[in-house]
Amino acid sequence: MSDAPRKLVIRNIGMMLSGRMEEPILDADCLIALDGRISNWGKERDLDCEDADIEIDAKGVTLAPGLIDSHIHPVVGDYTPRQQQLHWIDSTLHGGVTTLISAGEVHMPGRPKDVVGLKAMAIASQRWYENFRPSGVKVHAGAPVIEHGMVEEDFAEMAKAGVKLLGEVGLGTVKDGKTAAQMVGWARKYGMQSTIHTGGPSIPGSGLIDADMVLETGTDVVGHINGGHSALPDDQITCLCENCTAALEIVHNGNERAALLTLNTARELGKLDQIILGTDGPAGSGVQPLGILRMVAMLSSLGNVAAETAFCFANGNTARRRELDTGLIEKGLAADFVLMDQAQHAPGKTLLESVQLGNLPGVGMTVIDGEVRSLRSRNTPPAERLPELVKGSVA
Repeated sequence: MSDAPRKLVIRNIGMMLSGRMEEPILDADCLIALDGRISNWGKERDLDCEDADIEIDAKGVTLAPGLIDSHIHPVVGDYTPRQQQLHWIDSTLHGGVTTLISAGEVHMPGRPKDVVGLKAMAIASQRWYENFRPSGVKVHAGAPVIEHGMVEEDFAEMAKAGVKLLGEVGLGTVKDGKTAAQMVGWARKYGMQSTIHTGGPSIPGSGLIDADMVLETGTDVVGHINGGHSALPDDQITCLCENCTAALEIVHNGNERAALLTLNTARELGKLDQIILGTDGPAGSGVQPLGILRMVAMLSSLGNVAAETAFCFANGNTARRRELDTGLIEKGLAADFVLMDQAQHAPGKTLLESVQLGNLPGVGMTVIDGEVRSLRSRNTPPAERLPELVKGSVA
């Protein structure tokens, strides 16, 4: 058996998006990955493209790092009881999303709220999505909702077991900034990232989380700053943009007007690098397989942002804020990609022009860890061109 690394070669790329706002478009038409990690990219004539195990002819379409949904509420496997829906994660893959991040498994029927039970569920959630990746999608789960009675040792125990996230602060019994800040500090001490619910109540047991509490709590992510669903008043959103160094998360299931206010304020403050995107689904609004693409198109078209920059909100910005090993075209990072093209008959001369006019692109293929996971999307509009899997098969 050969010890040679498994090699992926993607040729004839029409445009390569990097995920990096400082250089969103790369001068490259070919990319190589070895054993699921990005190895090199550039002009095909300058690269070693021989002996590929998997070969993709991009046919001139655009390649971007796989999209990331920074805010989901999974339950178990590829099922959500909130909408009684199966295969929602697979559908999300067909929207170009290759990584999902839990903001709490809050829709689990009978979700335990005692300290022993919530720790057990967090560890179990982390484990089952680590052991089972629906359609290959990476689901970062196990995000406990903090409750009164938790002590520092509880966070140390969960972190030791592999839990790396806190669910939305404010969805449990902890409603005051002082207590929340103490627990967020314990979580941070043990390497756990935190998100706070922002805005009006969303589920039974939640309540209003205003700008003062967000600032006092000091989480790593200002969850759905545009509300999930109800947004804060304009002056509070502006206050958060002005005073937060945390990620400013805009979600599909929030208030679109508040989303644009956040974007415009962040631009004025020179803080576009803090903008990240999520869907906040599955939720009462349903499941949004194209939610991240829709946010990219909406923010670009109505928020006066170049489409290549808006795509960075959906991958590179989130990867950096979430400290992920994906979402950027960088050597050594996971070879997670979406290949897409302008939708058939959509206005605009290029994919970027079309997106900036508010149109969704057509997804032609997704790749996760160097393996092809889906071909032509069943959810996006059909693309002008489709990439071809020349060698290899769909994993």
